[in-house]
Amino acid sequence: MPTYLDELLAVEDNGQQKIHFEVEDTGVGINPHELEQLFEAFVQTQTGIQSQQRTGLGLAIARSFVQLMGGDITVSSSVGYGSIFKFDICVSSVETPQSQAPQSTRRVLALQPNQPHYRLLIVDDLPEGRQLLMKLLSGFGFELQQATDGQQAIEVWQKFSPHLIFMDMRLPVLNGLEATKRIKCTTAGIATKIVAVTASSLESERAAILAAGCDDYIRKPFQEADIFDTISQHLGVRYIYNEAVNTPPADQNKPYILTPTALSVLGADLVEQLHSSAIRVDGKQILKIIEQISHNHADIASSLTDLVDNFCFEEIVTLTRLD
Repeated sequence: MPTYLDELLAVEDNGQQKIHFEVEDTGVGINPHELEQLFEAFVQTQTGIQSQQRTGLGLAIARSFVQLMGGDITVSSSVGYGSIFKFDICVSSVETPQSQAPQSTRRVLALQPNQPHYRLLIVDDLPEGRQLLMKLLSGFGFELQQATDGQQAIEVWQKFSPHLIFMDMRLPVLNGLEATKRIKCTTAGIATKIVAVTASSLESERAAILAAGCDDYIRKPFQEADIFDTISQHLGVRYIYNEAVNTPPADQNKPYILTPTALSVLGADLVEQLHSSAIRVDGKQILKIIEQISHNHADIASSLTDLVDNFCFEEIVTLTRLD
């Protein structure tokens, strides 16, 4: 597990501020002879090769970004104990506006009635990636299937005939680009909407994604609204939304601290419902409870909504535990 250490801030002669970061992990560590090549592109340590979940580009890209910001990255490591990465960046202070216009947000509550029955396929080799979309989309009437690599995606597509596929691009066995090409070269595949899901922001990769036949792409990390808007755009799905909520600027509101004592005003029954829903990671049910309390306990409702939006279900479990 990574541990983020203190940030140190110093003022340079040119008026810029240099911020020093240290990131320590408790992993297996890196052999001394591998440290010299650690930041080279497409070079992996033995641990990275064994995990089969990395490309050897992450540290090279990170170092380039840090160097662009006037700093550099160094690393020290002990085999069996972990590693410490250190880097500095130079920043300049900026003035923020005194006030901002309120932002209007709304949440999808359900699908409008009298619509087709939509089938969606989620393709991602990482369980947490699939779970995130499954949790987000379950309960809305969509029929959902999963696949863990490009070859399996093609096989599930042939049997399941999904209307839309969320296709991660970096997959084992057969990558997302190749899987998309093979699906789109068929008559049935032309009618299937494929949305690439990628962590890359490179324009060249965007061009390759669209050239492979993807109808759209979403960058990680994505927002809930990105997923629902994309489905609506490509399939014409219509939603029922909650009422728009105007969120005042942060400087006009003191932060509301959510505590077990504050939640006690809701009554034991609602607190228990929140607790059991959070254990099941049932965000939809928690939002229904939030709707019930929003008029009489707006501060609590707002704080709980923020926790759900950020998938902080463990914090809700802790706050609602009845000891």
